Amino acid sequence: MLHVTFLGEQAIIDSETGDAVSVPPRALTLLAFLVVHAGMPQPRHRLASLFWPDSPDAQALTNLRRELHHLRRSLADAPDLVVSPTDLCWRDGDCAVDVRNFAAEHAEAVHADDDSGFDAHATAALGAYRGAFLPDCDDDWADPVRTGLEQDCVDLCDRLAAVRRRAGDLRAAAELMRRRIRERPLEETGYRTLMEVQFELGDRSGAVRTYHHCAAVLERELDVEPDPMTRDAFERLLGDGAADTPPVGGARVPAPPLIGRDAALDTLANVWTRASAGRAELVVVAGDAGVGKTRLVADFARGARRRGAVVAAARCFAGTGRLPLAPVVDWLRDPVLGEAVRQLDPQWRSAVDLLMSPGSAGPDSEGAAGAWRRTRFVEGLARALVAAARPTLLVLDDVQWCDGDTLDVVHYLVGALPRAPVLIAATLRNDGSDAARLLGPLTTAAPVTTVSLGPLDTAAAAALADALAGRPLTAPEHALLLAGTGGFPLHLVAAMQSGVVPGTGDERAERLRDLFGSRLAALGPDAAAVVTLAAAAGRDVSLDLLVEAGDLDPVATVRAVDVLWRQRILRETGRGYDFTHDLLRDAAYQRINPPQRWLLHRRLAQGIELLHGSDLDPYSAQLARQYDRGGRPERAVPHYLRAAELATATYGYADAVRLNRAAVTAVRALPDSTDARRHELAALEASAAPLTASRGYASPDLQAALERAVDLAEQLGQREQLTAGLVGLWSSRFVQGRNLDAEQVAARALAVAEATGDGESVGAAHFACGGSAVSLARPEEALTHFDAADALTRGGRTLWVGARYDVHGRAWAAHALWMCDRPDDARAAAESAVVLARTDDQPYTLAVALAYGAVTRQLLGDSDALGDSVAELADLCDRYGFAYYREWGMVLGGWLRTDAVLAADGVERLRSTGAFARMPYWLWLLADIHARAGRTGSARAILDAALTAARSHTDRWWLPQIERSRDDLS
Repeated sequence: MLHVTFLGEQAIIDSETGDAVSVPPRALTLLAFLVVHAGMPQPRHRLASLFWPDSPDAQALTNLRRELHHLRRSLADAPDLVVSPTDLCWRDGDCAVDVRNFAAEHAEAVHADDDSGFDAHATAALGAYRGAFLPDCDDDWADPVRTGLEQDCVDLCDRLAAVRRRAGDLRAAAELMRRRIRERPLEETGYRTLMEVQFELGDRSGAVRTYHHCAAVLERELDVEPDPMTRDAFERLLGDGAADTPPVGGARVPAPPLIGRDAALDTLANVWTRASAGRAELVVVAGDAGVGKTRLVADFARGARRRGAVVAAARCFAGTGRLPLAPVVDWLRDPVLGEAVRQLDPQWRSAVDLLMSPGSAGPDSEGAAGAWRRTRFVEGLARALVAAARPTLLVLDDVQWCDGDTLDVVHYLVGALPRAPVLIAATLRNDGSDAARLLGPLTTAAPVTTVSLGPLDTAAAAALADALAGRPLTAPEHALLLAGTGGFPLHLVAAMQSGVVPGTGDERAERLRDLFGSRLAALGPDAAAVVTLAAAAGRDVSLDLLVEAGDLDPVATVRAVDVLWRQRILRETGRGYDFTHDLLRDAAYQRINPPQRWLLHRRLAQGIELLHGSDLDPYSAQLARQYDRGGRPERAVPHYLRAAELATATYGYADAVRLNRAAVTAVRALPDSTDARRHELAALEASAAPLTASRGYASPDLQAALERAVDLAEQLGQREQLTAGLVGLWSSRFVQGRNLDAEQVAARALAVAEATGDGESVGAAHFACGGSAVSLARPEEALTHFDAADALTRGGRTLWVGARYDVHGRAWAAHALWMCDRPDDARAAAESAVVLARTDDQPYTLAVALAYGAVTRQLLGDSDALGDSVAELADLCDRYGFAYYREWGMVLGGWLRTDAVLAADGVERLRSTGAFARMPYWLWLLADIHARAGRTGSARAILDAALTAARSHTDRWWLPQIERSRDDLS
């Protein structure tokens, strides 16, 4: 049986296998037309002219026959599609079609005699309606069908919500109204009903947020306020039962007009024209805090949305109380993008599922091997952000605080998907942030346009002041305002709203605190109390948390938040409330004395635990930060560790490192104890994999973390962890080229592992000893260790390197076999490693096998096989973002093609990351290129450098060849 869907997702699914049946988009659209006109034969000539109006009649009929052929094959000749020489018709039969199911259940619901019957059929109909009808189809016939089905869905939501309210199921009624709002976000009826239901549930704060969300949507989309009926309903609900509280604070303060930014808007419009035509671009609006960057982009975004673009906004923020990729999560919560994501291929959709539910994934301990999974993950998120397949504007506010993982998604989006009709509009504060470092990689991937905003000039500042005052101000008033605010719109607005014009001076932050204090004083003590709590909370603070953590009663808190929203001090974010500008949050936080901050942070932490105790994962970073700032590091540590684990699960390696480091810092603030050491060891162990993945094996930070982990494991007597730490430290020192140090660490790891009797640990230590023995020119000893590692680890993976022991060990053993003058055995070992790697589901394992195999091919002089290995290795590293082995391929490829520039680039990249392992060999290859090209002087100089490297790093395996080559050039 086939299941055909046109609502939300467009597909034909085989119900038995669950597999999607391949069908061309135009054929599927043709089928949709026949389905919505089921039972009505459609003449072929009419269908041809309807679907191909610009083609001649004969060609249009040919096109129709082609799509009909695809359709009949996709439907497996199901009898539902009736085909005759003159017409086509759909008759309901064997296939299940969501549109037909919805229509049938809707009809049954409308004609039901009682609430019970209506409830059953309406619920079934709404279950079938999973999204808009053919949302990406622009054909004239589809729009009225889409609108009609949507209206039927909205009507069912209204009627079913009323039935559920009468039955006392208020929560179900509220969910139905939320669904109605998603379908018709500009109709106020849904908001009013939802507010009433929330009030009946006792959720006064929810009703307030619903009203604020309604007002924000209407202001953004239509530049209007809620109509009097909606405002009256809100005032009535908010004031009910609160006769002893102050009256609600009147109308909302109007948004200040955008003045003096015509040139900037023109630039944005030009960039948007290019992007919407199918050229992914990035535009950065840069300027000092308070200059109006966010307002400019918001005004531009409003215009783009009204012209039919998909617009999704996100805001970055500073501090440890965040998880990586939060801006991407905010973007994907946009209803249009969320709907489009459901159409993605499952391999890309899985990235979105993982991001939205990171707790469902286990911790990533693959280290550098996990890089390939992260690359696919980033690609999936980038594809999801352009899934709507129509002009899309992604707003990224305060990009100076953006996490690196979000920037990687942006980089992939504008670099690897350049034909996507998307524009990323970022705002960047000029506060000393290293903008070049932050945006440097992006500028090489796609065009980047910078719009620099400065303070308003005299004329523009005067015009804004007049607009805010509602009258023309005098020249002295203009001069005083300009001198006191510096022409910064945020300060000018604050001055006009507070009625206080600050004195002249250059300390804008101090002036803003004074202005902010004046505004708060006029709003009353309740508003001031809520502001201080919201400032301590950080961002996206919910009303429930403000009630739970504050001293005010719920009614007073809700009313205070409403006053702050009306004054545009707080804004509704969809999940809570945030300050309309970070400068306001900073000013509010600076007004809190240190003892009060300590108390507020503790209250907020306790409030988060009380509200979300059943699922703290999404709040783990925020909770850790609150406990940490509240002087409770012992409570912060486990939450930092969990937040880092979640970050690692979504490949947020940089943020995982940051959160683990915060955990270590918190632990070290505790009195020394066995428990404190265990916590620190856990944090250091957890940081090793993300440090390896994000900074490489030779990273000084990784080395420091491993050295401390080894020390702690020894103090605690935890031998298995000690062995793991020693093997990890060996890998770091080996890649750094510290061969004698690495050998000592490997020997110690083997001694500790053998004392534990754990075979896996012993095998890991043998692997490390084998690697060191190769570099120290002891090949027979190396082979003994590699054989032991292969036998004891049973195909497991190296903890710090990421590849399988049997693959990595065989590939490396090939070098030892060549050194033992066993070329045939070396070739066989290298080939068996590659064959075995191809059976693994881990591309990193294959990269290791190919890289070591390529070295073996070079040693054996097998140029043809070397070329094949280098080409496949390069493709693999480019596809999955593998570093280190990519540089191996560059040097070997340069040697094969006598390309000194390519080889030198590979050598320099290895040096720049501190990876000096095998450096004498890499330099010898570079010298050989110069020698073959007749450049004996430069070849001799490079060989001298190789000899120095071999002696300084005790890298002996290639030393004889270097000395022979020097003699040959003498």
